[in-house]
Amino acid sequence: MEHLQKTAIAGIGFHVPDRIVKNSDLEQWMDTSDEWIIERSGIKERRWIANEGGASSLAIQAAKNAMEDAKVTPDEIDLVICATITSDYFFPGISAQVQEALGLGLVGAFDIKAACSAFVYALSVGDQFIKSGQSKNILVIGAEVQSTALDISTRGRNVSVLFGDGAGAAILKRSLDDSEILSTHLHSEGRFLKELWLEAPASKYKSRITKKMLDEGRQYPIMNGREVFRNAVRRFPQVIHEAMDANHLTIDDITQIIPHQANLRISQSVAKRMGVSMDKVFSNIHKYGNTTAASIPIALTEARNEGKFKRGDHIILAAFGAGFRWASAAIKW
Repeated sequence: MEHLQKTAIAGIGFHVPDRIVKNSDLEQWMDTSDEWIIERSGIKERRWIANEGGASSLAIQAAKNAMEDAKVTPDEIDLVICATITSDYFFPGISAQVQEALGLGLVGAFDIKAACSAFVYALSVGDQFIKSGQSKNILVIGAEVQSTALDISTRGRNVSVLFGDGAGAAILKRSLDDSEILSTHLHSEGRFLKELWLEAPASKYKSRITKKMLDEGRQYPIMNGREVFRNAVRRFPQVIHEAMDANHLTIDDITQIIPHQANLRISQSVAKRMGVSMDKVFSNIHKYGNTTAASIPIALTEARNEGKFKRGDHIILAAFGAGFRWASAAIKW
């Protein structure tokens, strides 16, 4: 059998809007409080777009930062994978806009719609393209603009206080040393679909949305927070252990766990179940909120920049979210 290539993450970067929305700002728009939001989520502020455009605009800047970090030029990129549930338009997805804006060649470009787990899903897909030799330099992006789809009122506060906008990106290429994406692990359980979802607009409805649906607020995301929390604190440790077991690693071998930034309480519960301190579980949700598919690449970049891990260290990315989907990636940096 032909030996498969190994995939390395050659560069990373992120971009968030300039506009900072503090909990005190939300107090002006809905019946909530800074204390209530921090206690339930750990979030102190988040970034929301002002005049930046949609998710594609954030994705393009994050991609430029990652490409600079990896020292690759536009003509070297041969595939674009974008993870998002908030593309600028219903179709065709932001990957085509990224390809055009960055001046890439006539390369493949597609979107993955897997919500909070989408960046790890995209990383897994990119890894297969490198391993098979079909691609040499892949741009993987997680980008979201949630703020324009939120119910900024007391009715929608349980969801609206949680989400932020942002984008993160990574460059995948053939590894020439020990750096490697060791394994990825993907799961889903669709019976929980409606515990965290956005119903409309939808192709199953004539005209895709109606006045009655708008009046009822069915164009806003809905979440059963208790059910999401219950599943997340179970699935996160499972998929982290799965990544370790697949590579004969123990928790002592792991320098840093970088989870999807859904809720600080979830991360704290995961750390407790894993028997580690929060020093090993990276968190930046207090600054950015839940940026869905963008949260892991943003956190990965900040953790690297803060010296939380270095070359040769083992790290694990882990995600859980809408779908329900969960995923992990074991990486030797």
